Amino acid sequence: MREPAFWWREGSLASALLAPVAAVYAAIATWRLARPGRRPGIPVVCIGNLTVGGAGKTPTALTVARMLAKAGERPVFLSRGYGGALAGPLVVDPARHRARDVGDEPLLLARTAPTIVARDRVKGAGIAAGASVIVMDDGFHNPSLVKDFSALVVDARRGIGNGRVIPAGPLRAPVDAQLSRAHALVMVGRSAPDCAIAEMARERDIPVLRASLRADAAFIATLAGRRVLAFAGIGDPQKFFATLTEAGVAIAATRSFADHHRFTGREAAALCEEAERDGLALVTTEKDLARLSGEEQPLSARARALPVTLVFEDTAGFESLLLERLAAARTPRGA
Repeated sequence: MREPAFWWREGSLASALLAPVAAVYAAIATWRLARPGRRPGIPVVCIGNLTVGGAGKTPTALTVARMLAKAGERPVFLSRGYGGALAGPLVVDPARHRARDVGDEPLLLARTAPTIVARDRVKGAGIAAGASVIVMDDGFHNPSLVKDFSALVVDARRGIGNGRVIPAGPLRAPVDAQLSRAHALVMVGRSAPDCAIAEMARERDIPVLRASLRADAAFIATLAGRRVLAFAGIGDPQKFFATLTEAGVAIAATRSFADHHRFTGREAAALCEEAERDGLALVTTEKDLARLSGEEQPLSARARALPVTLVFEDTAGFESLLLERLAAARTPRGA
């Protein structure tokens, strides 16, 4: 499903007509956020989105896990496994599992740290043997586990759109309900100085950290002198295309698909034929290539994925905030 364009502009009639439904959704989402959760015995770090998809949540989770490992922690990822058929709980094995089994994001996460897929987050946490901290890629709106540190990720360019809740807008719950449970707001990319959501967070004394997606320089170098056909089936394909352009890649054509899109044989063949006809290199996201891996399609062999890393402007500041929250979580109650 593609995001409606009216989510990202003010004064839409469609948004106004959907307001009553959005009010019901908002009430349910607020109630869910307020429900008490369980403590799994080790701290839980949660990386979530204020809005539906496309903000940079998974790159943020990967950076956080690397940061924790560098600090001597033993992180394990916990994911719902959106798009996968297996309910879990199970430990992802990239050599055996495919995106159709566990989802595309867990396959990426498993390259960095052990990754558990579980629709039931409590059961998933229960098999995190040997881990010292759980990193949840998404799950902010799932109340089953207590989060000791929650960071909400926002695309700085798009912000929170029209500020309305699904289906009238892109918000996954009312802003107040979400910010009241957040310990940090991560703004990914460039934004205007007066970005509304950043001001809302500061008014609530929530630290606002800025970050950007950095394209892998070695990969970019291999595209020197090449023209590219860029395609993506993620929450915000334009973010991917912009990252390529900012890295100096010559994009000749782009093709956008819905988030977590499963490419049909006809779509894959069309992309390959266009690239062959026009002499273009096929470049996509790591998530898209993970979804294609193991599928018997020429696209999976022809396409190359752009590696990106989320980099904080103030790495030390974010790391200090994160580790302080973990230390507090490990302090005995009443001490």
